[in-house]
Amino acid sequence: MKRTNYLTWDEYFMSIAKLSAGRSKDNNTQVGACIVSRENKILSVGYNGMPTGCCDDDMPWERTGDELETKYPYVCHAELNAILNRSTGSLEGSRLYVTLFPCNECAKAIIQCGIKEIIYDDDKYADSNSIIASKKMFDMTGVKYTKYVPSGRVYKIDM
Repeated sequence: MKRTNYLTWDEYFMSIAKLSAGRSKDNNTQVGACIVSRENKILSVGYNGMPTGCCDDDMPWERTGDELETKYPYVCHAELNAILNRSTGSLEGSRLYVTLFPCNECAKAIIQCGIKEIIYDDDKYADSNSIIASKKMFDMTGVKYTKYVPSGRVYKIDM
């Protein structure tokens, strides 16, 4: 008998990325990432937050105002955190599951560390220069990017 009540790999890893996003203290955009090997083993996870040692409660999270009073010069994106959180070994040939399409700065790090595929959930900034630049670099380097398509099944986690 064929089982049909299990998570696919994409559902599993995107769920982990979404769960990781819940660690972010950003009230506007919580982003999570999960890097996976060719053998479907989790290599690293990350979420958008302040650098290690910078107290989240003492840092700005605003989106507008004087640049140094906004989050933008300080926050470390989920993709970069996941790359930097990898303690040993290479990320060559791995896949990145991420809740928001990577910006151009994260795209550079993704390409440089050898990630070959991105599965993303949301592309709400698709028309921005940052995302257009990301896609151009991914296309030039052969990094595949695919929109995550949920199955519609709902899984409940009791805690």
